[in-house]
Amino acid sequence: MTVTVPGSRWFRCAALGLAALLAALAGPVRALEPGRALAALAERYYEAQARFDPLASATLLGDNRFDDRLPLTIAPAQRRARFAMYREVQRELAQIPRDALAPADVLTHDVLSNELERRLGFERFDDHLLPLQQMDSVPVLLANFASGQAEQPLATEAQHRAYLKRIGSLPAWTEQALDNLREGVARGIVPPRPVVEATLEQLRTLGSRRLEDNPFWSPATRLPASWPAARRQRLQQAYRATVERQVAPAMRRLVAFFEREYLPASRSAPGWGALPDGAAWYRQWVRDQTTTELGPDEIHALGLQEVARIQGELARLGPALGYTGEPRGLFAWVHEEARFRPFRSEAEILEAYREIDKRVREQLPRLFGRRPRAGLDIRPEPELTRATASDHYAVPAEDGSRPGIFWAVINEPAGYESTGMAALFLHEGQPGHHFQMALQQEMRLPSFRRRSWINAYGEGWALYAETLGHEMGLYEDPAAHVGLLRMELFRAARLVVDTGLHAQGWSIEQAVAYLVDEAGLWPPIARSQVLRYLAWPAQALGYKIGALKIQQLRERARQALGERFDIAAFHDAVLGDGPLPLSLLERRIEGWIAARR
Repeated sequence: MTVTVPGSRWFRCAALGLAALLAALAGPVRALEPGRALAALAERYYEAQARFDPLASATLLGDNRFDDRLPLTIAPAQRRARFAMYREVQRELAQIPRDALAPADVLTHDVLSNELERRLGFERFDDHLLPLQQMDSVPVLLANFASGQAEQPLATEAQHRAYLKRIGSLPAWTEQALDNLREGVARGIVPPRPVVEATLEQLRTLGSRRLEDNPFWSPATRLPASWPAARRQRLQQAYRATVERQVAPAMRRLVAFFEREYLPASRSAPGWGALPDGAAWYRQWVRDQTTTELGPDEIHALGLQEVARIQGELARLGPALGYTGEPRGLFAWVHEEARFRPFRSEAEILEAYREIDKRVREQLPRLFGRRPRAGLDIRPEPELTRATASDHYAVPAEDGSRPGIFWAVINEPAGYESTGMAALFLHEGQPGHHFQMALQQEMRLPSFRRRSWINAYGEGWALYAETLGHEMGLYEDPAAHVGLLRMELFRAARLVVDTGLHAQGWSIEQAVAYLVDEAGLWPPIARSQVLRYLAWPAQALGYKIGALKIQQLRERARQALGERFDIAAFHDAVLGDGPLPLSLLERRIEGWIAARR
């Protein structure tokens, strides 16, 4: 579908540039030594991927070269070009003799082959017809960048100009999104109503007519006082013009469409299985997010098994806190106990996280031989996404200008429980996401591996990292141990709920009730989580699937090596090659065990 509105020239010019990029992929790989041919192909693949999606494949992973650009992923012609690029890389990869590669290059070959296969698995499904949801759509990500604390830096005039150019492309992106959304309505490819409602609320904020209330204006209010007044005035005028004349009107066009056409067309059945070819589409999401061939039914059964196991541990632990009731009631009892809600302000909560961080740092040398050079900061989640976001981590800037960031979602300080803070910090901070992603950034790997994200590996490592609090002495307090089990139970329940929603026809009410009854979530939080699963199908599965695999590999190594098992060396081996599909991680650790023998 052709864009015919002002601003569409941006898409046409970008497409011409991509044509040259695709032509460049067809390099003379046969003329090169196999290792060099693979390295050249891997770099060309990364460059193409970063240009197609400069948000997810560059900015969000610490590569800020393309901070003035939007993704080339939703226009049909660009989508076809992207999949053509994947097939071309796959064809060239097949020409490189794998058995002639050094072991490190064999791993790169296999990682790239696996990634291409997973990406190409989505070609048959029209994901471009669903460009907006409440979790990480393009307008929401750009609005979060406006805080100046996220992955797109806003410290210099050049960085502000890049951001202005990027958000100035939103009108063209919006018109293409509207074309896609209308086609989705005609073909029955639409989100469930609660997802549309949540997205609509965000868009209303982004389209605010009052400049001071619009998140995209906020960078203009924080320009350094040390800058010359003329420079500040020029940038403020540029922000005013861009927001008032381009960005906010584009968001209001989306709001009008959502209110008049999209919300009435939204579906009542929540799961991905309700979409055309939805069962196969969800199956591909599962394959992509878990990097396994486990089916939805297998994962559902595994989730039920894990939920029962963890509830048994809670039953044994409850009396240590003075609780003697049913395990299902433990979390509600903890919430009513004032001693577990000691905070009165956001600042107190952030200080408590910094104290946990201090204790963790003291223990890290025993558990890791290698630690990241980049620092870790602890910050509160920006206001725009606080109501819908989960606690999360942002990777450091590659140039060292920004540390890794643990974003803590703090809505009501007086109701913030202390029990889960240690486990949460180990997951989102260190040695969870910060160790995995900051170390990955330091590695001498092909760019596509150094800046990649594999859900089951990354979230699996972070969930596994929560359990390291035992070795650190963080769970000697029964309350903190309950917090760990609460987090683990939540991740196990996700296996049940995600597959229930998308593969077994569960309703939203059924999914919320399961999280409340079996995992102890409060109903509003449970509903927010269910909306997340509806927007991100199968993403929630990677945590437990990945963590179980790492725990299995650790036990296998411990039994095989006996007294020679070194926990720090094991962790360095798991993290030492960057993100890997679980099958390749297993092969890597088996090789490590053999070498240690």
